[in-house]
Amino acid sequence: MATLFAGTSGFAYPSWKPDFYPPKLPAKDFLKHYATRLNAVEINYTFRQLPKATTLENWITATPEGFSFACKAHQKITHIMRLRESEFTEVFFKAIDPLRATRRLGPVLFQLAPNLKADLPLLTAFVEKLPKDIRCAFEFRNKSWLVDDVYRLFEKHGIALCLAESDKFEVPEVVTAGFVYVRLRKEDYSAEERAEVAKRVRGMLAGGRDVYVFFKHEDTPAGAVYAGELLKAAG
Repeated sequence: MATLFAGTSGFAYPSWKPDFYPPKLPAKDFLKHYATRLNAVEINYTFRQLPKATTLENWITATPEGFSFACKAHQKITHIMRLRESEFTEVFFKAIDPLRATRRLGPVLFQLAPNLKADLPLLTAFVEKLPKDIRCAFEFRNKSWLVDDVYRLFEKHGIALCLAESDKFEVPEVVTAGFVYVRLRKEDYSAEERAEVAKRVRGMLAGGRDVYVFFKHEDTPAGAVYAGELLKAAG
């Protein structure tokens, strides 16, 4: 049965008190509380640095079985090496392996730089070496990548095209894998827009695909509240 995983990009925001986190909740208990209300979180921390084993142990301890951490691939892979051959990709996957071993690892998101233009041979060489037992998604921020040849490559390897939308850029709804990865990055979502998101998600779930949906974090807990609404609305 297909599952909806909904959450936000990050969880460590004191400004979410008191509407999401209780007023007196200590920061060390944020994730534990978050995981009682939402079942997934997108981790940007792994874009900046390799996570320490103790950090991952704390995350695993704070969350129940079935909770999912979607980790953003390290910037050395996507922004410095820019998908070129590098042993660091293996280092990254090894660093997050405790999440995989405890069944807490969701998709790994490769978010490419806006100035990285389409290069199909480069992308092909990179994706062919990705682990087959880990779900991977790619977020393109340059429109040159949004072409059929890329979609066919992803379908061949079971990689998801990240369906990202912001006020400046929107990726077409092309489903390329057995799961769907959605990033909702607009400044705000009206009740009508949220209802439309829920309708789209129900359609994806009906197609037998797990769906991961992440709202952007803000100074307010609106994204977290919307994610909770979506879990209920999508059944």
